[in-house]
Amino acid sequence: MSSPATAPPAPASLKRIVAASLIGTTIEWYDFFLYGAAAALVFNRLFFPGSDPLVGTLLSFLTYAVGFAARPLGALVFGHYGDRLGRKKLLVLSLLLMGSATFAIGLLPTHATIGTAAPVLLTVLRLVQGFALGGEWGGAVLLVSEHGDAGRRGFWASWPQTGAPAGQLLATGVLSALTALLSDAAFTSWGWRVPFLLSGVLVVVGLWIRLSVDESPVFKAALARAEAREAETSRAERMPLVAVLRHHWRDVLIAMGARMAENISYYVITAFILVYATTSTGLSKQTALNAVLIASAVHFVVIPAWGALSDRIGRRPVYLIGAVGVGAWMFPFFALVDTGSSGSLLLAVTVGLVLHGAMYAPQAAFFAEMFTTRVRYSGASIGAQFSSVAAGAPAPLIATALLAEHGSSTPIALYVIAAALLTVVAIACARETRDRDLADDAAEERVGAGR
Repeated sequence: MSSPATAPPAPASLKRIVAASLIGTTIEWYDFFLYGAAAALVFNRLFFPGSDPLVGTLLSFLTYAVGFAARPLGALVFGHYGDRLGRKKLLVLSLLLMGSATFAIGLLPTHATIGTAAPVLLTVLRLVQGFALGGEWGGAVLLVSEHGDAGRRGFWASWPQTGAPAGQLLATGVLSALTALLSDAAFTSWGWRVPFLLSGVLVVVGLWIRLSVDESPVFKAALARAEAREAETSRAERMPLVAVLRHHWRDVLIAMGARMAENISYYVITAFILVYATTSTGLSKQTALNAVLIASAVHFVVIPAWGALSDRIGRRPVYLIGAVGVGAWMFPFFALVDTGSSGSLLLAVTVGLVLHGAMYAPQAAFFAEMFTTRVRYSGASIGAQFSSVAAGAPAPLIATALLAEHGSSTPIALYVIAAALLTVVAIACARETRDRDLADDAAEERVGAGR
């Protein structure tokens, strides 16, 4: 029989927690993706003028990648304090940091106004974005995972994951509307600032919702046990990072490998494709944005479906469907885009994101179930965010460089396929975690001893 501290909440309470995680995550991803879209569309001209257009795009994507470099630091800092102080406090802080940085980008003078200081300031604000996002993901998915019941954890924990396509949908939708309503000159002059400034309003809404939810009952129970052990033994707990590296190093490596195909394929399909479709096939900026917009809506819908399937057949089988599927889709993906047809572009991106969803949906529950409660924020965050430096961060940059050097999509497809093979190996080495009870103290001790 569950104790009051760990009993599953009523459905209304769980839905409120899911909504708080989803809305906050959507806002954070909106901010992060907005930068990526702007890097592909206007930052090359505004902050890196005087370069060859493709070189300017490479430079703007380099500042885009800098945000990923800060994510591991965010994972370490937020993971440490999230395991010490709780999930909720750190989620509120991450939202404030992300929103402030994004709003400031909307006010930033361009190179024409302040010279080289403009790209420097842009890079600093991108670092703040990355730091905040590195701490956001772990807390958001854990808050849901640790509230829900084990039988439907994959489904409920997949909802914060829909914040990524929802943020992409919102960012791309706002940009698409502005490019449709404004002339290219007006958009380049001031229109690009509007979606960044809108972040301020969104953050206020997100904070209001996040402050209304309770801390994870699983975390509170684990904290009480830890404090009791410290009082009994007069010995302080190990730092979460030390405990993760000592007992969960294998799980961290598996999580990093699992992220490779998921992260690389996503940014090739949604960020790089804006460059490729407009420079290599002659499709308009508006057409490329619309394709990503519609495909992101489909992505949002299929993620909970994949999460529910992982509750029925396991996390590993669903993840493997996505990894194998994305790898197999890459050559058809570029073949469809190369036709120069807007319908073919839409089909290519949509199928790619549906297959990506099979990896992304079970990821939240899968990573949460790998780690014990007192190191779960650190372990899940480190595994997810350290891989982003080698995966999502350089993906648009590498893809753009390969296109510039070879003038062909073949090396780019092979790049994603190699990542998919790495992810398949990582998942093959993982244990199935679907039936784990996150509040089971004995299970936690067995997991720790087994490492």
